[in-house]
Amino acid sequence: MSDPQIEQTRVLLRQAAQFPLGKEQVDALRDVLRFHEHRYYILHDPLIADAEYDLLYKELERLEKENPPLVRPDSPTQRVARELTSEFPTVKHLVPMLSLENSYNAEDLLDFDRKARELTGLDTIEYCVEPKFDGGSISLIYENDRLTRGATRGDGVEGDDVTPNVRQIRSLPLHASLSEHGIQQLEIRGEVLMDKEKFRLYNEALMEEGQPPLANPRNAASGTLRLKDPAQVAKRNLEAFVYHISYYTPLPGKSTPNALLTHEGSIELLWNLGFRSPQREKRVFQGIQGVIYYCQAFETERDSLPYEIDGMVIKVNELSLQEKMGMTSHHPRWAIAFKFKARQATTQLVSVEFQVGRTGAVTPVAKLEPVAIGGVTVSSISIHNEEYIREKDLRLGDQVLIERAGDVIPQIVKSLPDARTGTEKKIVFPRQCPICQQALHKEEAEAVWRCGNWECPAQAVERIIHFVSKDAMDIRGFGEANIRKFYEAGLLPDIPGIYQLDYEKIGTMEGFGKKSIEKLQHSIEASKKQPLHRLLYGLGIRFVGETTAKTLARQITHPLDLKDKSLEELQQWEDIGPKVGGSIHQFFQEESNIRLIEKLESLGLALKQEAKTKTTDGSLSGKSFLFTGTLPTLKRSAAEAMAEAKGGQILSGVSAKLNYLVVGEDAGSKLEKAKKINTIKILSEAEFLELIGS
Repeated sequence: MSDPQIEQTRVLLRQAAQFPLGKEQVDALRDVLRFHEHRYYILHDPLIADAEYDLLYKELERLEKENPPLVRPDSPTQRVARELTSEFPTVKHLVPMLSLENSYNAEDLLDFDRKARELTGLDTIEYCVEPKFDGGSISLIYENDRLTRGATRGDGVEGDDVTPNVRQIRSLPLHASLSEHGIQQLEIRGEVLMDKEKFRLYNEALMEEGQPPLANPRNAASGTLRLKDPAQVAKRNLEAFVYHISYYTPLPGKSTPNALLTHEGSIELLWNLGFRSPQREKRVFQGIQGVIYYCQAFETERDSLPYEIDGMVIKVNELSLQEKMGMTSHHPRWAIAFKFKARQATTQLVSVEFQVGRTGAVTPVAKLEPVAIGGVTVSSISIHNEEYIREKDLRLGDQVLIERAGDVIPQIVKSLPDARTGTEKKIVFPRQCPICQQALHKEEAEAVWRCGNWECPAQAVERIIHFVSKDAMDIRGFGEANIRKFYEAGLLPDIPGIYQLDYEKIGTMEGFGKKSIEKLQHSIEASKKQPLHRLLYGLGIRFVGETTAKTLARQITHPLDLKDKSLEELQQWEDIGPKVGGSIHQFFQEESNIRLIEKLESLGLALKQEAKTKTTDGSLSGKSFLFTGTLPTLKRSAAEAMAEAKGGQILSGVSAKLNYLVVGEDAGSKLEKAKKINTIKILSEAEFLELIGS
């Protein structure tokens, strides 16, 4: 059964989202906040999103401020949330690690600036701004140039001594030349992180072992710090950024280094000592307006970073002013966190719809109580397949934690079994197609159930949508909504129907004027001259992407040439293995597919092309390329076209046949695989452009 605190949380969240809470709810607020602190810091299994916790915390903070007699010493606002466990010895920080006050908009930052100017008596204050890393907080002590202790944040006064584990983090030097700067002892604050790609690989490994994946990189980093075996910590490749010097003692006879007069100087000093500090990301501004602009601009760039951040930290730059401004029992008055839009939230899984794609794959889609994440309202999320549902233990009626990272499709991080009331129901995956009722089948090596009925209406529509898409036949003005409308009206039964549309009937439909019909007709006629590789991609052959379609087009003069190719012959061609070759061979043995191609040719599509020979006069002829990650300035399609124009060949995967891998941000597993093959040269975009130019 659900814990009473969970239901109380739901009630308070609903009320707080609509109107301010009343002072009669103070005790309930304190109770639920303590409950969620325990779930987050001790069990490392949160039941609500950070933004939801922050909302309740802010309400309690407001109520206590408006009603001072209600403040109690044991209130969550009067101390830093604990994260201590009994597994490690407890140590005291040299200086308490306080929380930061949070802000969520420009008005909050303007108010922070007003208070700072009032406290200092200055008209304008210099601020230093840097990313707010989303990991596990640590405190480090260096004495006589050596790392002597690493501890977790704990309750802000005391933390867990995790020195053996901290020593496994290679981005933290075991020796730093403090004495060269006149420093004997130094206490540093930082954040332990697991970057996005390492987190993805780690979760894949967990799932292969039958273990549930972790919710996010922050949980992975915090949990790793508490492993009892330092050798296991080393295997997880944690990283650390340090961003604050909280305490130092000079060597006898030495004065304060100039670098330690400002926060900006301390960041630069840490960088020069060999630490990873936000040296490259920090900015210094005179006044708050530049700070506001930088925070808002950086939010749009957060997904280009290889690690997670959840906001920006703004600090008064001059340390003497920090000392003058002081701190409360909870946070320093000279610093504030600007939190980015929430990208996690909890909501209810209401129902599941089963959708059929162009290859017959049946995909379950979770329908949710609408919830806002990162500026977008989310009401449905793909839950992939039957195995995914089982691994996540999803049930109808469940409370679920969902996450939206940047522009990617939202995903369910996990279900919340502790919030169940007993009314939840298991999700039953169908064994018949939800559209045509034909029995579904699942291949042994796959997790996907498929409908094998080629005439299934859902597949027919999806095949048409794929055929007209930008990367296939690129029929502009022929959007998904119009395709579905024409299909339902009986005007577009299949792909050949694109070239047999009754424009007179379309003209009688709402929303179609003479001009829009002429544009559509022109786009359809123009598509008849598209190159062969676009048609091959548009046919929707399983496992044949744009790159493989180009490989096929280089080897043939007509699509039906593939009908006479054996599986062995296909596998002799560049970049075609058993799986892809088998799919191509099977496609061209199906009589219905042969009739489709013949019909398209009879309708005027130019399917025959001149025999091509491999380019020999380009400066990159005979060289193969693959692009991965987000390039700084080029779109991937443009970069591929540049390489091809010089005679280069584009591959779809990493293998010994690959000459150059061009990498951008978030390069992923292709980069890791390429590093293991000595013959592959790894290039940045700038190096690629230099190669093209030469």
